[in-house]
Amino acid sequence: MAYRGEGKDYEVFLVHPGGPFWSNKDLHAWSVPKGEPEEDEELFNSAVREFKEETGFDLSGNFVTLDPVKQPGGKIIYTWAVKADLNASKIKSNTIEIEWPPKSGKKLEIPEVDKAGWFSFEEARLKIMKGQISILEQLAEKLGVKDI
Repeated sequence: MAYRGEGKDYEVFLVHPGGPFWSNKDLHAWSVPKGEPEEDEELFNSAVREFKEETGFDLSGNFVTLDPVKQPGGKIIYTWAVKADLNASKIKSNTIEIEWPPKSGKKLEIPEVDKAGWFSFEEARLKIMKGQISILEQLAEKLGVKDI
């Protein structure tokens, strides 16, 4: 997860999932870039790789470790945050193949992420998937941001 700014002007970088299911959804539809680790891949390395695959950006710097978050459905998200100033309009996402419409047998290739954006903690709380709000809360606490 990338963040930028100082003090009350911190912003977090979120991505919006691609594809027809998400195309008209905005509130509680955005996410931290994330994915599944490959076999024998360290979780941190997986997080950095997935960020690059979903955004096209390499991350480096002093990473802050956040506690794992269990989403509804049981998936556990491991997150690290790093200060970075990325141009959200320049993302370049990998593509994935989905079945659409569901159970139709038809395959559709879509970008895993269709857009990215920078949001204040207050805005991000409304945009991010509900199961990931605690990720924002943890980062805000580590940065000394109150009342998100």
